[in-house]
Amino acid sequence: MTTALAAQLAQINSNIKEAVDLKAQKAAHSKSLIFEPRIAATQNFQTLYSICREGFDDLCRLDAHFVSFGTTIFSEQSRDEDRSQMTQDENAELDKKIESFLRLVGSRLRLSPAIKALEWLIRRFRIHQYNTAMLIATFLPYHSLPAFTTLLDILPSTLPAEFRFLDPYKRSLTQPPRSVLVHRATHHPEFMSVISQYTLQSCRSQQHYPVLISFWASIMLEAVTGMLDMMRSGRRSVQKSNDQALLHQIGPVLSEALVMDKVSDLQIAAYMITVAYVSHGDLDDAVITALMDQVVEGWTPSTVRPGLVCLSILAHHRSAKQTSRKTTKALLKISGLSDMLVVIGKEHTVEKLAYGFCVALVDRLVRKGEANGLPIVESVISKQILSEQQLGFVVKSLILAAHKTEDDVDDEGRARKALASTIVRLSQAAGDTGRVFAKTIEDTGFDVEELEMKLGTAIRPKLIASQTQPEAMDEDLEIAITTEDFSSGFERLNNPPETHLDSCLSSSPPDIFTDLCSLYLTACNSPENLTAFETVASLQSSQATNGTFFFTFFMRIWCSPRYPALARRSALQMVKERLKSADCTTIDFQAMVPYCIAALSDPSKKVRRAAADLVAVIDALCEQHDGRTRITWGLEKLYNATESTERMSTETARKMLQNVVVPSLEECVLNADHIHAVVQNALNSSSRASVDGSGKDRKGHLSHGTRLSVFAFLAAHVIQTPLIIVKLRLLKAMNQVKGVSGTTRTELLLPLLQWWVSLPTETIDSICIAEDIEQSTMDEAVMDILLPNERAGLDFLLEVVQKPEMNSRPAFVRAAFGRIKKMWSSMKLDAKHNVAEKLLELTLEDPSGDVSAVSAEAADLLKNVELTTDILLVFLESLESAAKLAVEFPSTKRRRLSSSENMQTDLPPSKRRRSSSSASKPTESLSPSHKQNRTSSLEVDGPVATQLPLKVIQALKQVTFILQIVEGSEPAKHPQLLNALFNTLSELQHFRALLGSEHGYLQKLVLDSLLAMMPAYENDKSLKIDGSGGYGDLLVTCIQKSSSPAVQKTALLLVARLANVAPDLVLNSVMPIFTFMGSSVLRQSDDYSAHVINQTVEQVVPPLIASLRKGKRSPVAGASEILLSFVTAFEHIPSHRRLGLFVSLVKTAGAEDFLFALLAMLVNKYGFTGEVLRFAGEVFNYFEVEVQFQSLIKHVSLIGDIFQSKRTLSTVLLGAGEDNKQDPQKIALSQLNMLPHLLSSRKLTAHVSTLAERDDMDAAKIRELYASLLKDILSLAETLKPYKALHSRCGDAVSKMLNLLSIGEFIKSVETLLDRPDAVVRRKVLRALQDRIDQERQANAAARSALLAFLPQLTAIIRASDDMPYKHIAVECVDKIAEKFGKKDPEAVTAAAETIAGDQCLGQSDVRLRIMALCCLASLVDVLQDGIVQILPIAIPKCLAYMKESVENGSADAELPKASYALMTALAQHLPYMVSKSYLTQLLAISSASAEHNVAGEARIECLQSLAKQLDAKLMFSALEANWSIATESGFTATKEYLDILGVAIDKHTKLTIAKNGQLLSTIFRAAFDLRREQCTKSNESFTPGHLSRIEDTTNAVALRMIFKLNDASFRPIFSQLMDWAVALPESDSTGRNLRLLSVFNFLIAFFDSLKAAVTSYASYVIEAAVGVLRTANLRNQEQVELWKKVLHTLSKCFEHDNDDIKFWQAPAHFGAVAPALTAQFAHAAAGVDLYQDLFPAVVELAAAADSRDHWKELNGALLKHLRSEHAAVRLAAVKCEQALWERLGGADEWQDMLPETGPYLSELQEDDDEEVERETHRWIVVIEGKMGTQLDGMLQ
Repeated sequence: MTTALAAQLAQINSNIKEAVDLKAQKAAHSKSLIFEPRIAATQNFQTLYSICREGFDDLCRLDAHFVSFGTTIFSEQSRDEDRSQMTQDENAELDKKIESFLRLVGSRLRLSPAIKALEWLIRRFRIHQYNTAMLIATFLPYHSLPAFTTLLDILPSTLPAEFRFLDPYKRSLTQPPRSVLVHRATHHPEFMSVISQYTLQSCRSQQHYPVLISFWASIMLEAVTGMLDMMRSGRRSVQKSNDQALLHQIGPVLSEALVMDKVSDLQIAAYMITVAYVSHGDLDDAVITALMDQVVEGWTPSTVRPGLVCLSILAHHRSAKQTSRKTTKALLKISGLSDMLVVIGKEHTVEKLAYGFCVALVDRLVRKGEANGLPIVESVISKQILSEQQLGFVVKSLILAAHKTEDDVDDEGRARKALASTIVRLSQAAGDTGRVFAKTIEDTGFDVEELEMKLGTAIRPKLIASQTQPEAMDEDLEIAITTEDFSSGFERLNNPPETHLDSCLSSSPPDIFTDLCSLYLTACNSPENLTAFETVASLQSSQATNGTFFFTFFMRIWCSPRYPALARRSALQMVKERLKSADCTTIDFQAMVPYCIAALSDPSKKVRRAAADLVAVIDALCEQHDGRTRITWGLEKLYNATESTERMSTETARKMLQNVVVPSLEECVLNADHIHAVVQNALNSSSRASVDGSGKDRKGHLSHGTRLSVFAFLAAHVIQTPLIIVKLRLLKAMNQVKGVSGTTRTELLLPLLQWWVSLPTETIDSICIAEDIEQSTMDEAVMDILLPNERAGLDFLLEVVQKPEMNSRPAFVRAAFGRIKKMWSSMKLDAKHNVAEKLLELTLEDPSGDVSAVSAEAADLLKNVELTTDILLVFLESLESAAKLAVEFPSTKRRRLSSSENMQTDLPPSKRRRSSSSASKPTESLSPSHKQNRTSSLEVDGPVATQLPLKVIQALKQVTFILQIVEGSEPAKHPQLLNALFNTLSELQHFRALLGSEHGYLQKLVLDSLLAMMPAYENDKSLKIDGSGGYGDLLVTCIQKSSSPAVQKTALLLVARLANVAPDLVLNSVMPIFTFMGSSVLRQSDDYSAHVINQTVEQVVPPLIASLRKGKRSPVAGASEILLSFVTAFEHIPSHRRLGLFVSLVKTAGAEDFLFALLAMLVNKYGFTGEVLRFAGEVFNYFEVEVQFQSLIKHVSLIGDIFQSKRTLSTVLLGAGEDNKQDPQKIALSQLNMLPHLLSSRKLTAHVSTLAERDDMDAAKIRELYASLLKDILSLAETLKPYKALHSRCGDAVSKMLNLLSIGEFIKSVETLLDRPDAVVRRKVLRALQDRIDQERQANAAARSALLAFLPQLTAIIRASDDMPYKHIAVECVDKIAEKFGKKDPEAVTAAAETIAGDQCLGQSDVRLRIMALCCLASLVDVLQDGIVQILPIAIPKCLAYMKESVENGSADAELPKASYALMTALAQHLPYMVSKSYLTQLLAISSASAEHNVAGEARIECLQSLAKQLDAKLMFSALEANWSIATESGFTATKEYLDILGVAIDKHTKLTIAKNGQLLSTIFRAAFDLRREQCTKSNESFTPGHLSRIEDTTNAVALRMIFKLNDASFRPIFSQLMDWAVALPESDSTGRNLRLLSVFNFLIAFFDSLKAAVTSYASYVIEAAVGVLRTANLRNQEQVELWKKVLHTLSKCFEHDNDDIKFWQAPAHFGAVAPALTAQFAHAAAGVDLYQDLFPAVVELAAAADSRDHWKELNGALLKHLRSEHAAVRLAAVKCEQALWERLGGADEWQDMLPETGPYLSELQEDDDEEVERETHRWIVVIEGKMGTQLDGMLQ
């Protein structure tokens, strides 16, 4: 085990080594962010500082914070600082500066100045070694940039422990992906801690930047999530422990980040991480609460919103509890908090946060009396942030706070006052808040009355009044309690009144009532005060039975919802106690019963309980009745002094109480509505059975008289009481009673309605406001008094609504007409008639054009009730005729109006709209239906209306409204209105003539109604339409003269339906209708127009066709106008509508007769265009095949009819022969163009091919139609022979016809058609067969059998026919048949091959036939392979002959050679043994000539390559050897192609094969190497020097490919022969010898450079020739200069690849042979030869390869001799060579040992006569000093 001492010693040893190891120092200095290592190693600190300082200065200009570093780590002194020489304290101080700079520069790392500045720190202070962790942390946010990869490259091999995971990326120099960083942070907390501390420290020092924070946040976020997922456990205890452990890890980091208020981005990032941690973890509420406190502690105005988001999420994962004090205080400081929560709540859940905050605020109120949070609570509640359950809890806490708040925390009562205001506002809030408030009070059972009195306010919400819960309570207004205490008020009011006080139920209660009421409310809190209040003198308690003030005072209070329930209950209780007094026993208090009933329906249960107790006391008083007449209390002056009150007998009152009210008291207490049901059932039934559901007890029987008395009694009180709430509560029951004993409620209560109607609007408003009653509620209640068939009530109502003042009471008007609408279904017919007529009068009553609320509601009522047929008929008959109006409307006036209307129509639409809306606007109370009515009546508004007589305007309004009524009354249920509606339509036409306006809207109403009646006439045959009315002509008039598209379309639909119901009405007028459709409706693109067209076609066309069939005229000719209208409109019909429309037309008319006519007319009209053809094909494909064939037959007949002398159908459909305006040939041509197109239909083709295989009757019918069509087309073609174009189109049609059949059936047809004399037809038929062959699949056995059986006929055509195009097609057919199916029957194909190879085909002079024959034979070779061998001796010579002929003749047509090469390629691939040497030699010769003339390039090369790959190697190489001279004579291209083919052959064959043919190949290559010499001796200029170079390069490459396949034993003899052959020429032929050697040495350069050390030993064969060239070279001869250079380059490559294992050139024999020759070459410098590029590298590489002291001494000595040469150029060359040698070998001690003998020469050269020599000598000295590390001054002195 390594000890600490050993480790220290090792470190010291390492430092010492580094200090003395120059290579290590150089390597360390080469570490750079910017420069390559080799460049960085040569830089000194002075140069480096200037570069890096420039970058630092740029940084300072960008950010002034960098300036301070300019005096420290970037100062001038820093260039001389060395960390290894600095003390520990100095290094520590330097580290601080560096770390500060790194944090600051982190934000600029994408900029070049930052990298330059860091370069200085790395190079001078080696921060990549001393500050590695800090440097990596700085660069880590940019890990995806290339700069990070560069940093990894320069880091030390041993990285800090926390960054060791980067080792693989340092080794591979790749950027670490982000996922690796996340994984590291997730599984290694130390890494996460490092980047967190780096980030936090940067933020502390305000050196943070967005990239750093974003990087830290993203890594932390994913790491925390990953840790939580990794730590997840099924055991809760383990899970909690893991979460706590993670909290300890990241808690401190988050805590610090959350409170860094100066770094908002970091805070927001911490919010995200906190949210992720809490969301994925399982934390206690305490932890989450602490985190929430931490969040609010450091947030700033800029981070409040994200902080709130964080808080809301944290609160969501915490239990529902109040926020902490710290969080609450922070939230209180935020202005507009509730609005922010609303906005945040759209994306996040904020309910728990808002709830906890509200609860905390309420808790502050209870504990400290601080009410400043109540507005926030109220705002949060009002903005509906809380859920319903949370809202209930908050409301409950507010109510509890009201109970708990005492004087000790709220001595001045301000908090309670604010709380009371808040509770009141919440209780009165609409919507969910009020409902939840009420439900909370009900569920918790709070004593609301006590709370109300304590807070001095009414706190129950208004919404509760409309609820059905028995516990509901209704308070609308806040009643303020006087500040006067009870005792002072009592003294003030305890004085007897001067006069007798009137009843408090009078229309104007006494003035003292208000004061007493205030005093009473003050006393309600205390029973003692209530007892005292009863004794107050002003109350007149002692005179209660004699007067009315005492009891009516309390009756008014308990019936008014304005007072608290506690006050109402106390009032009932005080009256109850007073009735128990002795003076009340003889009094009949029945006048209190209606008010008790009203109290029993009070929303408050406690009030209802008190009312029940009071009723029980009154009932007890009635039980004491002894039969004597009793005084009835309140009989005279209960309401007004001048009126008496209706009374019942005492017995009746007793029965009412005992039998009706008292038995149901408990139910009434539980349910506020139960009393209404009790009273209703009692008055509607004669026994108590109706009340309690049992008929057994007859004691509760109420006679008719009793019920009537009770009914009248209650009605009287309803009428007389001034309290609206009492009226409403009693009417709720009485309005459910129709009547008693013949007396209806209308009779009794009509005065109430009359009273309510008589009140001024201001009075009504004041009453409703005073009692807080909705006016509409009272309106509806009094309207319910009316019964359906009570004439008096209805008359009164209809009379009242006509009064002008009713326009100011729209709610009453709506209620009145709503009641009529509700009663309508129960009215009798005569009542309906009367009301309907009156309502109609009301709608038309205002002639001024202003629409009142009454007329609007009357119109709305008529439109929304079900009117009988008789009523509608009366309405229609009430319309005045146009004739009568014409009398009152002069013609001059009409003309003027017509002109005015025309001017109006000429206006722009916007102006027309403004003028049309110039009439006065309706009141705001108009109902939507009334506004619709007004909109629909715009035809009589505007400038025209102002000029019309009043009667005309009224008539138009009447017509408009009545037609709207009819149209809205489901006309289908009233078919009897048809004649009346047609009469109205006729009258509208008269109106048009009368007023100059067509009134399209009115016509549309009539037509819609008529159209709706048509199904009734279709279903009920007993309904007949009068045919004498001219209805068809009337509809045509509407269609033609109306400018409204809606009118036109509706009229068309009506015509369509009438054509089905009564065809005789419309058939005579149908043609103008279709003409009109073609110019209008057909051109519209909407769905409704399409529906109109389809309906018209489907309904009108069938009866029309049926009528035409009955006549003598052809249906097609008769209906041609219909077709023409559609065809004419074709281009205007929207494209998406066309197909469906035309298909519908054809189907409806009959596709068998009309399909061909429609298609023919389309093509005739629009010509042979792509759009028309495409559309015609779509229509044609829609129908069945049988219909298609029938249509085609008729179409062919139509074309034939064009050329008949007496044309029939073509004249009608196509216009042929009409005044000779159209050329029949053009017409026929367009039709014939369409015929092949239709025959190519996919559907037709598919069906025919399917049906032809069947033998059923359908198939027989199709075949029959097919035969008939084919015969007709051929007959037509015969007829059209004089017209070439038409005849050709017929041939196309025939071809398409034949394509319809299966291949078998088609061939049978071909066999007969091929015998026809018409050559054109034969060719087309055969061409069609060729196309069919392409379409057939190889797997089709039937097609294969048929086609192979057809081959003999094809070969017969080839042999016998003289028609060359015919033969061409036949050969192509044979080719395709053989290619697809030949392998299945080779014998049949062999016979065809013999014919094609014979004289009748391949032997013909026609070039195209030859080409096709050769291509066919090429395919046959692939198909037959060995089966075609017998034919090849005939075919191959012809093929070669044709190739040679084409090349020799210089034919521009390369197709024949291409076809020939295709055949030879096929032979090479499938039958290579059939290519003999003779054939191959001829082919190569022809190919060389072809290459020169660039004939069939790709085909030729493909063929030759195939031959090179497939033929025997010896055969191929022999042929190539024989063809070399031919190839070179053909020129550069042929020679280049020759060598490429040779390379392909070499690559293809194996090593053994190449070795066997080595000598043959060597012969070829020697010839290639001799090409330069041979070309020089010839006058052939086909090879330029550039060509020769490219040929030699290609030869060298191919030769190397051969060498790679040979071993040393095989190649060495070849190489030896090559070198012998290279110098074999006589010396007298110096030029030839040099040229040959030039080619050989050019090869040797590539040879030694490619094979390197493996062939170094082969240099022994080269030395002699190389030395010879060097010694004899005459460098004044350019050719010898080139050879001299090649030799030197060859030697240089050979020297370069010698190594220590071979040591070839260390051998004295080898070195001694070459070295003198090389050093002798320096003499050529005297002749001005540049030796630098050629000689120096050779000498240097020789010296490096020799690596021997002796050899180096010899070589150096030879060079030193040249230093004393007389020629300065020689000396200069020697000096430069010595420089190169020292730069290469100067580091070796053996070479440095030669310095002493070199010194004298250096001294001499320093004073050389030649300045350049002297200058280069000094450079040489510098090189030596650099290598030696010492100065040579002493040696050289």
